[in-house]
Amino acid sequence: MSTKRRTAPAASNGQPVPLTSSMPSSTIRTSPASRSPLLPTRLEALLISIYPSTLLLGSIFSTLSPTTRSAPYNASSQSHPPEFAPSYFAQKRNIFNVYFVKIGWFWTTLAFFIFVLLNQGFGSGLSKRRVRAILRWMSVTLWWVVVTQWFFGPPLIDRGFRFTGGQCELVKNEGAREGMSETRELLTAAACKAVGGTWKGGHDISGHVFLLILGSALLWFEVLPALTRAEGLRDGRRIMLNDGKVASVAVEKDERDEKERDDRERPTTKGVKFAIGVVGLMWWMLLMTASYFHTWFEKFTGLLVAFSGLWAVYFLPRGVPEVRAVLGMPGV
Repeated sequence: MSTKRRTAPAASNGQPVPLTSSMPSSTIRTSPASRSPLLPTRLEALLISIYPSTLLLGSIFSTLSPTTRSAPYNASSQSHPPEFAPSYFAQKRNIFNVYFVKIGWFWTTLAFFIFVLLNQGFGSGLSKRRVRAILRWMSVTLWWVVVTQWFFGPPLIDRGFRFTGGQCELVKNEGAREGMSETRELLTAAACKAVGGTWKGGHDISGHVFLLILGSALLWFEVLPALTRAEGLRDGRRIMLNDGKVASVAVEKDERDEKERDDRERPTTKGVKFAIGVVGLMWWMLLMTASYFHTWFEKFTGLLVAFSGLWAVYFLPRGVPEVRAVLGMPGV
């Protein structure tokens, strides 16, 4: 079996185009700019399409299912009353929602680091590939924090709710309603619930949809090269070089005997399996969320907000060499 060597394409002046420092083990070759580097490959597009398809499938089910359609739904709490829930998964207290979705970023982080630490494709120790993978995780985590936890005060979800006319209203007892004018100034859903109020009146971006798509897609993009055994992801990721040329990046394969390959790939397989397990459960809970919670527009905006963060970390670097030099690309 011959080993694929790293080659450099020739520039217009006859000199080779230098390989970028962020791709020490890849083969880069110039190619016609038939597709923008900022767009996904065919395989990536297929995987990404799973998310809107899942939301559409869940919304269709909730519309056509007689049991779901006839079950009472509380728009303020974005849920069915427990006693009228059409399914176990339609209850907010179901075990998967409480111990998986509610702490979804913990499971995303755990799966990511198991994969990164066990996958020997990242090299040994604190290699450049491993550092850049962690920087990508940190960037996506920052987006999760900004959207759902804190953004110089309330997170973007709560700011968007207030911007679209939402406010906190006390509903639990008559005496508490006397202070409603003050509670309307509460800026976060958590603060509103803490004083016995309900968060209502504005557009509520689906935090569940955002979290489940953001976390599972992060894991998908990171493990894809290990699954396909080709950094080009079959039809090749295109990148913009420093001189403005568009190139296609593909994997450089190592030549080693069968025993060495088995020994080296065994821990990698373990990391991939756990990550795919987390992704699979996230997909199922995304389907349940689409079927039983939120309006279609709230789910759609959750999808858009998640995709915007993913694009900035996994697609923008392909078209901007300066960003790629910091964040790198999965598998290279």
